[in-house]
Amino acid sequence: MSGPQCCDNPPTLSSSSGAGHVEDLGGLKTYVSGLSDSKRAVVLVSDVFGYEAPNLRKLADNVAAAGFYVVVPDFLYGDFYVPENAKRPLPVWVKNHAPDKGFEDAKPIIEALKGRGVSSIGAAGFCWGAKVVVELAKHAYVQAAVLLHPSFVTLDDIRVVKVPISVLGAEIDKISPPELLKQFDKALNAKSEVDSFVKIFPGVAHGWTVRYKVEDALAVKSAEEAHKDMLDWFRKYVQVKKIPKM
Repeated sequence: MSGPQCCDNPPTLSSSSGAGHVEDLGGLKTYVSGLSDSKRAVVLVSDVFGYEAPNLRKLADNVAAAGFYVVVPDFLYGDFYVPENAKRPLPVWVKNHAPDKGFEDAKPIIEALKGRGVSSIGAAGFCWGAKVVVELAKHAYVQAAVLLHPSFVTLDDIRVVKVPISVLGAEIDKISPPELLKQFDKALNAKSEVDSFVKIFPGVAHGWTVRYKVEDALAVKSAEEAHKDMLDWFRKYVQVKKIPKM
């Protein structure tokens, strides 16, 4: 479930942030970064604050620098969560932005990438976006998945994933507490046919990988460590190969 912790340290959004640019992809405005002729792509699915978050775009640029074509679609249609809007608290906002809709919107993104010659795709989701990504992993629409401080993801979801999956969580997390992540790990270890990696980062809270405070040295270091773990996962499992159409 989502909750107040989902919204700690909200970013200052900037439509001009990042080294990439915004274009239409699969019917959605999408921040893109990296070489468009790369055969390997990574889809980043934002948290409730959307695709204009500078830290998220910075991460996209860093992944692109490793040789991936990185896309960050606006699955929220510009309607990002605003904590200051008392008339539209998170439970109300979420009703208009169900992750299931994000999953459906992700399918044309995947097809558009394939249409551009991409042969292997990874996806990473943050908080709200993790539910979108786990659905992609359950249906094998991507070749590898990473969930970072997930929301809405259940043990039943984890039990039926079909592609290599990494789950990176926080020690201080009421939404996906360490106890739940340990259950994820146990369930994944029982699936010998699916490679997995579960890691709990000490001393940090839900959302830290993209909503860290730059003055918090521990949070920054842990975020960078999580980013490296994510990139290493994609380097290992997002390999150039022919994949069928959905």
